[in-house]
Amino acid sequence: MNNVIFTNSVRFILLLLLQVLVLNHVLLFGYINPILYILFVFLYPIKKEKGIFLVLSFLLGLSVDIFSNSGGVNAAATLLIAYIRLPLLHLIQNKTEFDYLLFNIKKLNLIQAIVYIFSLTFLHHLVVFLLEFYKTQNVFDISEKVLVTTIFSGILISFSVQLLLKNKQ
Repeated sequence: MNNVIFTNSVRFILLLLLQVLVLNHVLLFGYINPILYILFVFLYPIKKEKGIFLVLSFLLGLSVDIFSNSGGVNAAATLLIAYIRLPLLHLIQNKTEFDYLLFNIKKLNLIQAIVYIFSLTFLHHLVVFLLEFYKTQNVFDISEKVLVTTIFSGILISFSVQLLLKNKQ
């Protein structure tokens, strides 16, 4: 159990530092900002108690907001995807119950993993950009930014999952 706590603590800190020190300063093609810190939500162990996970997700998003001066939009979006993660997995796998302790994202088939990663990434980015930039005249700009950033971040998260869980099968 201590190994799980240590691994998730290190992952939390490293993803936060990577996001705020490196990725927040990267703008690909002038408007794509890679968002990798939500990888924490994808890799956090699934257990029946959600309280600690929701608090950690909120704190991660809030920490990104503090360093980015973004007023809580990342905290709201990260908390939402943390809350919706388990119901989405139930929907994707067509199962009402599964073994929480043995679940690993690498055990999903390719289509399920893509739907899982891109759905949560899309939802996160939609909430972030809607809360940050919403005006009725910006709907098309927001839609374009959400789609392009979701595709890029989803690919980045997929590769990261493959790299991080390569030896843990």
